[in-house]
Amino acid sequence: MSWSILLGLVGIVGALGLALLLAAARRSELRRMERSVQERDRAQRHGLAQAQLQHPVIDLSRCLGCGTCVAVCPEKGVLELVHGQAVVVNGARCVGIAECERECPVGAITVTLTNLEKRNDVPVLTEGFEAVGKPGLFLAGEVTALALIKTAVDQGRTVAGEVGRRIAARRATPVEPLTGPPKRAPDPEQVVDLCIVGAGPAGLSCSLEAKRLGLSFVTLESEKALGGTVAKYPRLKLVLSQPIEMPLHGKVAGTSFTKEELMELWTSIAAEHQLPIRGGERFVGVEGNEKDGFVVATEKSRWHARYVCLALGRRGAPQRLGIAGEELPKVSHGLLDAHAYQNRRILVVGGGDSAVETALGLAEQPGNEVTLSYRREEFVRIKSRNQERLEAAVKQQALDVVVKSEVVAIEPTEVLLAVESGGTIERRRLKNDDVFVMAGGTAPIEMLAKSGVSFDAKLRTPPPRIEEQGTGLVRALAAAFAAALAALVFVLWNYDYYGLPVGIRPTHEKHDLLRPGMGIGLALGVATVALVGLNLLYLVRRSPRFRLRFGSLRAWMTSHVATGILALLCALLHGAMAPRETTGGHALWSLAVLVATGAIGRYFYSYVPRAANGRELELAEALQQIAPTDAISDPAERKFRSRARDEVAALIERRQWKSSFFTRLLALLGSQRDLHHTLRLLTREGAAAKIGATALRGTLALARRAHRSALIAAHYEDLRALLNSWRFLHRWVAALMVLLVLAHLYSAFFYGSIV
Repeated sequence: MSWSILLGLVGIVGALGLALLLAAARRSELRRMERSVQERDRAQRHGLAQAQLQHPVIDLSRCLGCGTCVAVCPEKGVLELVHGQAVVVNGARCVGIAECERECPVGAITVTLTNLEKRNDVPVLTEGFEAVGKPGLFLAGEVTALALIKTAVDQGRTVAGEVGRRIAARRATPVEPLTGPPKRAPDPEQVVDLCIVGAGPAGLSCSLEAKRLGLSFVTLESEKALGGTVAKYPRLKLVLSQPIEMPLHGKVAGTSFTKEELMELWTSIAAEHQLPIRGGERFVGVEGNEKDGFVVATEKSRWHARYVCLALGRRGAPQRLGIAGEELPKVSHGLLDAHAYQNRRILVVGGGDSAVETALGLAEQPGNEVTLSYRREEFVRIKSRNQERLEAAVKQQALDVVVKSEVVAIEPTEVLLAVESGGTIERRRLKNDDVFVMAGGTAPIEMLAKSGVSFDAKLRTPPPRIEEQGTGLVRALAAAFAAALAALVFVLWNYDYYGLPVGIRPTHEKHDLLRPGMGIGLALGVATVALVGLNLLYLVRRSPRFRLRFGSLRAWMTSHVATGILALLCALLHGAMAPRETTGGHALWSLAVLVATGAIGRYFYSYVPRAANGRELELAEALQQIAPTDAISDPAERKFRSRARDEVAALIERRQWKSSFFTRLLALLGSQRDLHHTLRLLTREGAAAKIGATALRGTLALARRAHRSALIAAHYEDLRALLNSWRFLHRWVAALMVLLVLAHLYSAFFYGSIV
């Protein structure tokens, strides 16, 4: 047997195996993208493309598709990679931590409040959280529409700090921090510097900072225990937060706590510092102003203060169903301890995280028969971990889920449900012992408005517009041009040496200064190695496997680009502008290729994914316009539009995701034939349903637009897959460059080959 034939056969097997792996990986990627796009379309249909409070906005002109934002997001399904770029799939699941914004290496993500210029449920505040038009009245915590524990803690500290500065200015002398507890607990007859309403994370932080600053203050809490909204969470609920720092206490280690752990921590801090927290004081309203002082009214008493901080939370009163029997004793609007319910027949009403967590907690108790009723068809607003737990519980028959249902009446031993099935409504009676209505709460907007807090969007400072910033190519080129110009000036300044042939240079007086092995030349070589090492640290910082978290990833990305360019320039000067056929010369050329492929990946590769995702957005918009809306009252037209959307979506799915590059090329004419067939079918159905000519033409035009956008997006995706080879080339060249640099250093140290 010929060895050449055997080696050839091995090569063929290896090539085919590699091609098979690449094809399988490509198919897997397309399926993943298809699922992401379908999930995004479903979220848009249910009005969940954006969160109620904060959500991410992605600048596709800058996104590199590195996937860091997807990796650091604590909630699955908020962000995914589609066509090599990050897109928002289910914005309603965003919890506002903004880790994606901090970790994006190119600043392509901004986490912001939704539709702030139009909303009338967000208070109008200054940057210092003071109510516009009501000086001296501050808000902090969830009531400001920012729902994170860390944010609440920071806001509470900021408010107390601002009050401390104003009190010090009034007294014309600095306020001395207290070294112990107040001489006597405040009472309603005493005028305090600050009255804090609410003892949740914002109110507790504000109280601690007020204590640290030596202010006289009182904290009013409607419940007997502190904790605010957190105290009302179910038992053992996992509370996610970022690392926080409480005034007078310091940093709180860890990023996740159960409700009990967090409550125990806060209670111990309040007791340690003897905070004047008055429980059982349910807030009613605020009167007065900063000049004459405020009066804070509760159901029990009236408190006088120079400044007020409202840290009420946002949930307010529980949302009621407004049905018969809701006032029965067995109906509750919150669950504190699921262990107290065993061997019970329980109905949970709602489709949010609170409802799902309540149902799951109750279903885990022995003997319980739990039914979860939700008026929609799918649970699309809940967190991903709750979605997984719910699906597992249903699969194990631990609880019964009844979607597209509403509670009609609650009776002492039964509940009556109206369930939609097959377009008809059927009544269903369930034996029942307890009902938990977890339909959310009504924000205390009316109470706050009566206290002087404005919700008028016209008074709100317009938020900065989030616009595409571009790739930053001009700034990068300017910086690279400046560095290259400096190198050129240095070369021209020493041209009397660099202009000589290599063989004559040893006789020049600058040889010992500029040659690679001594003086400036050697220093430039050391600088090149240091820059390469710093450049590679970016990969360590970006990898989730390492704990290096020093500095922002955006700064590291900028350093990665800058050090790459500077390393190339230093290497050119280190080689005395005459690289030779040595390991050092080969390392220099590999570094040059590395910088070139990096530039292509950074600035030119992003265009095609952006164009593909732009077409995807056009496609989603066209399909959404085809779908029936509430504005269409004619049942026939609504049915026709729904039918048209389904037909076009099915056609697009076959052509966009279910075929390969070559089959799409061959099927280009076939897809047009399929489109014409679909349009003729829809035309006949529209005419039979007596759809108006204008509505019919508009629907067919949208169908053509959607089909065209899908085809273009598919071909852009094929082009992106080809261009993606630049990334692999960049990585392998980087590995080769590192090996050559190490070989060059070895030969330099042990053989003295640097001359």
